[in-house]
Amino acid sequence: MNGSQAANAAWLQAFASRRAALTCDIVVCAPAVYLASLVSLASDHRVDIGAQDLSERAPGAFTGDIAAAMLVDVGCGWVIVGHSERRQLHGESDVIVAAKAEVALAAGLKPIVCVGESLAEREAGSTLDVVRRQLDAVIERIGPADLARGALAYEPVWAIGTGRTATPAQAQEVHAAVRTHVAGRDAASADAVRILYGGSVKPANAGEIFGQPDIDGGLIGGASLVAEDFAAICAAAR
Repeated sequence: MNGSQAANAAWLQAFASRRAALTCDIVVCAPAVYLASLVSLASDHRVDIGAQDLSERAPGAFTGDIAAAMLVDVGCGWVIVGHSERRQLHGESDVIVAAKAEVALAAGLKPIVCVGESLAEREAGSTLDVVRRQLDAVIERIGPADLARGALAYEPVWAIGTGRTATPAQAQEVHAAVRTHVAGRDAASADAVRILYGGSVKPANAGEIFGQPDIDGGLIGGASLVAEDFAAICAAAR
């Protein structure tokens, strides 16, 4: 929940001057009220625009919700579903997250499906069980091939804003387990799906994180608010 019209324009102007040197795919997921203006501003800079959430319901009498078709209508191509903050603060269950992924795909949006464990779950040694459960709910709803049309994002919730950090090796362990789990359903989808890491990626650690064999990119939070830092992270993803 960051940004303003002026700040967004300044951010994009600062980032645009660095975009030509970057070779990775870039998606900026902004608050819904800014999506239409960002689609217009970003059209010349090879930056795709996505939403941070959507409703699992069809358009209708659901005051305050935003339908998948509305996001498509303003030019979005992507949407985050199941972000750890949505799960924790808004009580989104695995079933709701899976339903959101399904309606996103049906509307032509590519979902970025987030999975991850809490500190208590990490300390209990249940990381992989939790992540597989969250992942299975989505795969059973949409299938592995449709999952690969979007992306997965692993968020170690225990390492975000807590002062604790996940090592690149710890992140790789989970990413490898996720890919292996998808391969158990469909090997081609496991090879194709992009698995992003969402655990406090910064310019200083991005190179080592992205150097892990099963980490295909990042779901960048706080570091994305500074255009120069975000560009440096993107450069590490080459």
